[in-house]
Amino acid sequence: MSEMGADQEGIDGVRMTWNVWPRTKVEASKCVIPIAAAISPIRSHPDIPTLPYAPLRCKTCISLLNSFCRVDFAAKIWICPFCFQRNHFPHHYSMISESNLPGELYPQYTTVEYSLSNPGMVPDVAAPQSIPPVFVFVLDTCMIEEELGYVKSELMRAIGLLPENALVGFVSFGTQVQVHELGFSEISKVYVFRGSKEISKDQVLEQLGLGGAGRRAVGGYPKGVQNGFASSGVTRFLLPASDCEYTLNSLLDELQTDQWPVQPGHRASRCTGVALSVAAGLLGACLPGTGARILALVGGPCTEGPGTIVSKDLSDPVRSHKDLDKDAAPYFKKAVQFYENIAKQLVSQGHVLDLFASALDQVGVAEMKVVVERTGGLVVLAESFGHSVFKDSFKRIFEGGEQSLGLSFNGTLEINCSKDIKIQGVIGPCTSLEKKGPSVADTVIGEGSTTSWKMCGLDKNTCLTVFFDISSSDRSNPPGTSNPQLYLQFIVSYQNPEGQTRLRVTTVTRRWVDSAVSSEELVQGFDQETAAVVMARLTSLKMETEEGFDATRWLDRSLIRLCSKFGDYRKDDPQSFTLNPCFSLFPQFMFNLRRSQFVQVFNNSPDETAYFRMLLNRENIPNSAVMIQPSLISYSFNSLPAPALLDVASIAADRILLLDSYFSLVIFHGMTIAQWRNMGYQNQQEHQAFAQLLQAPQDDAKLIIHDRFPVPRVVVCDQHGSQSTDSIEPWIDEASDMGWVGFVFLKTGPDGLVKSVWVRSGSLYGPATLVKPFLDRTMVELFKQPVQVLNLMNRAGSLLARFLLAKLNPSATYNNANEMATGSDVIFTDDVSLQVFFEHLQRLAVQS
Repeated sequence: MSEMGADQEGIDGVRMTWNVWPRTKVEASKCVIPIAAAISPIRSHPDIPTLPYAPLRCKTCISLLNSFCRVDFAAKIWICPFCFQRNHFPHHYSMISESNLPGELYPQYTTVEYSLSNPGMVPDVAAPQSIPPVFVFVLDTCMIEEELGYVKSELMRAIGLLPENALVGFVSFGTQVQVHELGFSEISKVYVFRGSKEISKDQVLEQLGLGGAGRRAVGGYPKGVQNGFASSGVTRFLLPASDCEYTLNSLLDELQTDQWPVQPGHRASRCTGVALSVAAGLLGACLPGTGARILALVGGPCTEGPGTIVSKDLSDPVRSHKDLDKDAAPYFKKAVQFYENIAKQLVSQGHVLDLFASALDQVGVAEMKVVVERTGGLVVLAESFGHSVFKDSFKRIFEGGEQSLGLSFNGTLEINCSKDIKIQGVIGPCTSLEKKGPSVADTVIGEGSTTSWKMCGLDKNTCLTVFFDISSSDRSNPPGTSNPQLYLQFIVSYQNPEGQTRLRVTTVTRRWVDSAVSSEELVQGFDQETAAVVMARLTSLKMETEEGFDATRWLDRSLIRLCSKFGDYRKDDPQSFTLNPCFSLFPQFMFNLRRSQFVQVFNNSPDETAYFRMLLNRENIPNSAVMIQPSLISYSFNSLPAPALLDVASIAADRILLLDSYFSLVIFHGMTIAQWRNMGYQNQQEHQAFAQLLQAPQDDAKLIIHDRFPVPRVVVCDQHGSQSTDSIEPWIDEASDMGWVGFVFLKTGPDGLVKSVWVRSGSLYGPATLVKPFLDRTMVELFKQPVQVLNLMNRAGSLLARFLLAKLNPSATYNNANEMATGSDVIFTDDVSLQVFFEHLQRLAVQS
């Protein structure tokens, strides 16, 4: 990564694939990697000043006054760097001079934030007090009693963490939808909606008494609310947390699982789509245009009404990637269309949908992806509501202080560019506002055809990828007369967690370079980490939108072209190939991206793939890079904790490894370390160094978890062993030692041998002998010879440590096991190693 890119990220939160830009469209296409910027719109930084006055806009291009503007102090004029328009300073800037500058003109303040006390910043008008945050909980009751107990417990804890003035609403659903009127505390008052058919927004309003006839003037505001809202629905369905905490806790205590009978061999009737539609209609009637979040807690697939993803018959499996590829998922397109309509409604209202899905089966994350992503919502996918992934992540949303996510609302993003730069689009949690302008490119990537985007929800880690195009086809200006600098300005308006309206303005500059004459400057400005993340996001988008897209082949061709362009070699001589250090890590990123869950969807459900891609598209560059290429830290007696190669050769009997793949943290004990631990050496006074060695990766894992959302799953495992109880699913009481292998759970005894097999197929979960009649043909074939299969799994015990082994470079496989060092390990795969990948890359890059 170039130092230029790293330094700029400091205050601006902007990283670019190329920190020096080619002059023409042709030269840009030869660079292979798109010209793109990854921006963190509201990333916190101590050096960003907050200015208590309104910004100045250019009267021609509406960009804002910034530190790159040229100023004539005598004439009180500033010149816009984007359109070169001369603008007069207003009267209250009359004291401006070289020694008396406003904050936005200081050269070190390329990012400033304006505190807008009222939207128009009109003098002599009292500023309204802060708008309280709004949370509507939408709870699925079609789950077993134990699961409902877990989620009710977490809801009660969350309500206790809410600010006293936060407005709270509650909707429960199963076969039908129940909207609870919290303002009617004398008895429990509920409005019921049928879950079997689509309900329009007007029907929701009419039934809730919020339509034109049902509205009534409100004399006062609800207690704890600092701003008055025009709708009486606020006082009936949305109450301050301090007023309704007792009512909500009592309601949750009495809440039972859905009582609608479920026929044997059938799924429960669950109307997730109608429930979200009703919640959106409720917020639209009560608080349109005010920042609010719908938190949906879903425990299974939608089987009733709009948004259905699977039939009620358990013999019909939930759609797989294969079904989607063959267009054999009958409910998919209709469900996606339904959620697209909800997304439009929520975006127009300025509201967010957060999704917490906890189930062994799929729940429909793939269908709901469109509404979560376009509203900037959060998403968490776990196996159970009792799992730490859900519990700790859900708690993080409501925590303040250092743990706060900095959840903000109602954001908009505007981008201004220098001449000859066009915006192709944005990949990330936002929606195009279809605002046309001269900076809009003809080609569209992601959310495009605009210079303005809506971000209903955003937080301090939110990251957007903006793709640019160069419009000039040749050197339009003769040498010496063209401006060597280009400028980009990102303007973000949002409501912060305290309810105040802020406007953040980031203005950055880069240099044009004539790469046809010399490419050295272009090479020095390449940011490998950002480029890898941008390519991953672009690949994911193409896999979702382009039919028949071959991601692996496209990535390979792009890498070969890049190495041919910027490598140093003699034609047709692979041994002569060398790559500039500015590009040396990029092929390794591409190797790991090809093997990642973003490209290889085998053994992942569509829900899991959608979940992984949503987080890839919204997280900052360092976090996204870890998703693509995990980090590995080694702990041993011989040295301090140090980064290790992401290679199977890093495994040693006397070493502990900590793998961070973002979604999971794996603490892997070498064989000798595990034996010493099992003998209890760490409990003996003379072996305190060993106890400290065991504790070190645990402490480092806690530090990683502290700053991460969603909270990663922690897996503790041993070489040639299985997972420890830290990662055992809590709902299996008799399980002493289990581990997933695909859809198979292995229950092992103290001797490490498999004692019984549990399987998961659709929503079925249990011993293989019981579930076998419902398994698909592939699984039935697997269990025709269970002894051989299980013996293989026992011999290759490292399969249970797949969380680590699946991410390592397979430099040692069963094909060359005789070459491995003592105490090391092998990976049972036919995948090529990084070394073989490099050899093929060199050979193809130097071809004539």
